[in-house]
Amino acid sequence: MHLILTGCEYVGTTTLGWAISQWAKRAMGGHHWFHDHWKIPHVNHPAAADLATTDRLYEEWAAGKGPDPTTIGLSPEERKQFLALSPQLKEMFQRYHMDYHVRPSFYKNMPDHNIIGMHVDEAIYAPLYYGYGGPGEYSERELYLRYIEERIIELAPHTVNVLVKARPDVIRRRMKSEPHENGLVKDNDIEQILQRFEEEYERSLIRNKFTIDTSNATVEESLEEFLSKFEPFITDTDRSRIVAHKNV
Repeated sequence: MHLILTGCEYVGTTTLGWAISQWAKRAMGGHHWFHDHWKIPHVNHPAAADLATTDRLYEEWAAGKGPDPTTIGLSPEERKQFLALSPQLKEMFQRYHMDYHVRPSFYKNMPDHNIIGMHVDEAIYAPLYYGYGGPGEYSERELYLRYIEERIIELAPHTVNVLVKARPDVIRRRMKSEPHENGLVKDNDIEQILQRFEEEYERSLIRNKFTIDTSNATVEESLEEFLSKFEPFITDTDRSRIVAHKNV
């Protein structure tokens, strides 16, 4: 199962990504994880000793009893150090960071490779908040976005692109009720950012795609909607995995 979930901060991509990974684990067995470590300074998986600890961190977070694991891959001091880097150094790190994740040895050889944001986040947030990646620059993220998608299509043409959406008033309410540590999106930018995610979704080279609006939905309802819309894109390999796991 190869997915890309994109959307403005606070629409619920992390929450939905976790729910999808838990469904996949129940349906197919094995360990199903997602890469949600692209928004500076949260650029690393949770610093856990093993997968069981990582699972526990996410379970506690989902139950409202712990921090978002996507924010604790680095220590507070390391996050400060990363934020203090120049735009040039941040750009270099993110470029190599993304490129590593679409190398054949990593992406193609994994049965499940589910990404939250990555290249789309960079194309939208880097020029606005990070100080690099704008039009005409060497680091122009619009061009790099297409390169990443070309690589993904080459390595896993069955990849599905999911745009997660929410109304501006819902995003503002979530921002106030549960503000993110080192959150990116500013109140005055919400409409612009939502529009940019829509634009990149429409321009995407990945043609297997659909949208989910979480404005009035519970996590369970969003997962049900995902499963309904994802069903036509399930690969024969994953269908076989589902059948095999039922028979275990």
